[in-house]
Amino acid sequence: MEHKYDDVEHIKEQEYEQELHQAQRKDFKFSWVSSSAYLFYLTITCLILFTWGGCYRLYTKRFEKPKVTIQESTLYTPKYK
Repeated sequence: MEHKYDDVEHIKEQEYEQELHQAQRKDFKFSWVSSSAYLFYLTITCLILFTWGGCYRLYTKRFEKPKVTIQESTLYTPKYK
């Protein structure tokens, strides 16, 4: 009886180790290769989006020349009354 109990415990321990290994392989902090690629592409995407957003903001809120009233007597060809 004790031999069967040891086998069951050993099988449970192996299954637990396999599940733990699979979870760690999929986990972000345990897999440096996949996490570094993810962070690289995330950085590039954020850089592109911030650049595009800044350019779009500058394009939509660009400087508009104010309408300045100038005396007619100070023009290149002055007009007198």
